[in-house]
Amino acid sequence: MKLEKYTFGIGDRFAHQGKAQLNALIKAKEAGLDIAPVWNKSYREHQTVGSNHLETKKEADETVKALNWEDNYYIDADHIKLANVGEFLDYANFFTIDVADHIGKKADEGEISKFVKSNSSLIGKTEIPGIQEDSEITEEIIRKIAEKYLYAAQKAGEVYRFIADNKGEENFVAEVSMDETDYPQTPAELLVILSALADQKIMLQTLAPKFSGRFNKGIDYVGDVNQFEKEFEADVQIVDFAVKEFGLPENLKLSIHTGSDKFSIYPIIGKIMRKYDKGIHVKTAGTTWLAEVIGMCLGGDDGFEVAKKIYLTAYDQVESLTEAYAAVIDIDQSQLPSPEKINGWNAEKFVNALRHVPGHHEYNSHFRQLMHVSYKIAAQLGSEFTDMLKKHEKNIASEVTENLFEGHIKRLFL
Repeated sequence: MKLEKYTFGIGDRFAHQGKAQLNALIKAKEAGLDIAPVWNKSYREHQTVGSNHLETKKEADETVKALNWEDNYYIDADHIKLANVGEFLDYANFFTIDVADHIGKKADEGEISKFVKSNSSLIGKTEIPGIQEDSEITEEIIRKIAEKYLYAAQKAGEVYRFIADNKGEENFVAEVSMDETDYPQTPAELLVILSALADQKIMLQTLAPKFSGRFNKGIDYVGDVNQFEKEFEADVQIVDFAVKEFGLPENLKLSIHTGSDKFSIYPIIGKIMRKYDKGIHVKTAGTTWLAEVIGMCLGGDDGFEVAKKIYLTAYDQVESLTEAYAAVIDIDQSQLPSPEKINGWNAEKFVNALRHVPGHHEYNSHFRQLMHVSYKIAAQLGSEFTDMLKKHEKNIASEVTENLFEGHIKRLFL
């Protein structure tokens, strides 16, 4: 199973926006751009909203049939580990293997020494694309990287082999995720990580590294844009080198996790992809849920009242809602509108604060981030919320499609 050059992770918290999301990719196709859809939903998200893996597959299957989508599509078991991967085997054909928890744990000393020796050909090389001239790779550098990442690669190998043994290696796409950690990987680290993954015989087709800066949920990139550009270009070059050096799949590409709404770096990503003729995988899951809330508000007073209820409940539960998202959330609670203010707002003001238009004077990134992680509250409302999705489907679908096509795809690719 060979993954296409451009792929979009179009997660759907409540499995109502499949058609609206796919319509954005159909619009891209009409504009001459082929993007394969990847319906992604993590174990945590299923637990939060009370859904199951079959529902995700059913939504994807029914959507492509209804819209006559004849190209490939994928169902991603997102951020899985050995403990829960078995639940996804019958429903997914794309597996995001998350090993962030294992980064920093040391492998057996003998295995580290063996790995360092097997990579001795990298020592002293200064012509590796992406490695700065003053950053010569030494045996000590390889050892330090192995001490930090080899065990994580071994754990990725365990999960990969479990999937391959049960599904057949040719029947799924593998991604390895190392983004949910504290520090970005250097080009040298990325090179050694790819060697370790190749040693594990993982035929990964996408890799999600940790980049510098903050990739917070639902808002723009926070960090040095120029530094990101240098890192991203170096990483693209390292991946290209590793494919040739270690025998990894030729279509291996980078994956941008928490990739939605990173408007300031989309032109950079697009420019570098075109320069090197490389692909990209971008995960945009949560932005659709926020578009749903906006569409509900614009649909009528009843939709607006439910949206307000979600926020007012979330306002009293900030700590518990954001605890699991500490690495990708920066909320200043003093910047959150109080219940008194919210009760004085109309739908237009609520939407202006929520919609991601950074230059708008009413936009509030703290408000948007809290709403981003508040889908748990919407799930608890049950039919009170889902009835609004059905009633205001037309408005919501328009918001979802426009958000993905105009806000994301066009900024990245067109």
